[in-house]
Amino acid sequence: MSSPTTGSRGPGGAAPRAPETKVKSVIVACLLAVFLAMLDAQIVATALPRIVADVGGLDVFAWVTTAYIISSSVTTPVYGKLGDLFGRKKVFLIAIAVFLVGSAASGAAQTMEQLILFRVLQGIGAGGLFVSVLAIIGEMFSPREGARYFNLFGIVFAAAAISGPAIGGVLTDMLSWHWVFLVNLPIGLVVFGMISTSLHLPPRKRQAHIDYAGFVTLSVTIVALTLLASWGGGQYGWASPQIIGLAAVAAVAAVLFVTAERRAPEPVIPLHLFRDSTFTISVLVSLVAGVVFLGVVNFLALYVQVVIGATPTVSGLLLLPMMFGLVASSIVSGRVINQTGRYKWYPVLSMAVGIGGALLFSTMDTGTPRGVVIAYMLLFGIAAGLNMQTLTMAAQNTAPRDDIGAVHATVSFTRQLGSTLGISAFAALFYSRLTHELTRRVPAGALAGTDRDALSSHKVLGGLPESVRQAVKEAYTHALGPVFLAAVPVLVVGLVLALRMKNLPLRSGNHDNGEETPEDHLRTAAEH
Repeated sequence: MSSPTTGSRGPGGAAPRAPETKVKSVIVACLLAVFLAMLDAQIVATALPRIVADVGGLDVFAWVTTAYIISSSVTTPVYGKLGDLFGRKKVFLIAIAVFLVGSAASGAAQTMEQLILFRVLQGIGAGGLFVSVLAIIGEMFSPREGARYFNLFGIVFAAAAISGPAIGGVLTDMLSWHWVFLVNLPIGLVVFGMISTSLHLPPRKRQAHIDYAGFVTLSVTIVALTLLASWGGGQYGWASPQIIGLAAVAAVAAVLFVTAERRAPEPVIPLHLFRDSTFTISVLVSLVAGVVFLGVVNFLALYVQVVIGATPTVSGLLLLPMMFGLVASSIVSGRVINQTGRYKWYPVLSMAVGIGGALLFSTMDTGTPRGVVIAYMLLFGIAAGLNMQTLTMAAQNTAPRDDIGAVHATVSFTRQLGSTLGISAFAALFYSRLTHELTRRVPAGALAGTDRDALSSHKVLGGLPESVRQAVKEAYTHALGPVFLAAVPVLVVGLVLALRMKNLPLRSGNHDNGEETPEDHLRTAAEH
């Protein structure tokens, strides 16, 4: 792959790229950034039970992830729009810097409150990582050519997925959980240096109008919805003033957000994009995927470490088949899409296979063989990987080039929002069930002197008498089952939506250069 010359087009007729851009270096840096984001997610998920055992807070443990996802969800569409206005490079570098500061602070945290706070800062930076990478690739290459580079991302997902859980377990066992955050620093510094010296996209000529009203109202909506999902039915009853108040705040903020977006010269999320049914369905299915495929990972880690009794290192190895399935299906589907230009049936398969995987998870108990659990995880990973690239490519396919950043940001944002809502709702369901099951199954006084938050620790659980340990495992099993069952109706909704998606071919040019338009796609689809 050689660097483009002045005035040349990228592969497949994409927009001109500045001659200074070192394409290979940029692609490598983008891949490392994706690796960074994926590695962080996998390492933290594996270390969560040990974090809870160390600093306490089982009832709020989900906030270590939720706080991160809320802040990244809020900032993702903002980064996409800022990239459209001020250029990808500057925004990308800012995101990396904030992420690294948040990672260093999280690694130095000594209490659960500190960790949650610093995860917010880390999430603010993370919101710009993946969306900036997608937007950079979207600006440099056409959707058809971009599909080829998404395959490279599949390989990176493989490296992160395979190494993440194992590294997280080893770091947690050998050093401490603090190192699962500190490991981000050297990778992030390399990415920062490569992007600084290699990426030179054409300058932006659009007048900048920051949509402050949209940013504030969107933030309020997301926080209110997350608290509603987290507290409803658990900490507060559904008819309590707190929950009713949160619902009212979320509804009013959402209305104000839509009003602000209609009036804003440069809205955070351009509402005109939703006139395209492909974009709308991609966004909605991304929301479903976030709720289910990202929302249940933490609970699978709890099952492996508490019910199966694995150490963090072993649990990381047991989670590898799920990651392998995700990576394999993502790579294979990406290659086939690149060759055929067709994408519709992959989200459909993702939702259908996901339903089967969630139902199988709900049947797991203390007697389920490890081999069976591994097979279930492999199936669930395959389901997750089938939609990972496809929805982004579908949404980009009919979008104007000036809105590429907003398109990628919106799809990523809805996936993260789904993850936030999923984790919060599943955690509320799990914790309310766990309290009930522990009271019902564990003999009175058997846990006296034992911190219930530390029951997720392999060492603490192993120090209990066999009968008590078995009762705790049974309690966790019966608390986790409803979580997996709750994912099924969500996936059914996703399946219905995916079936309604148009099967338009991926274009090989850009709308704004006169090569192909959405109308061309409709005619092509009619011919096929």
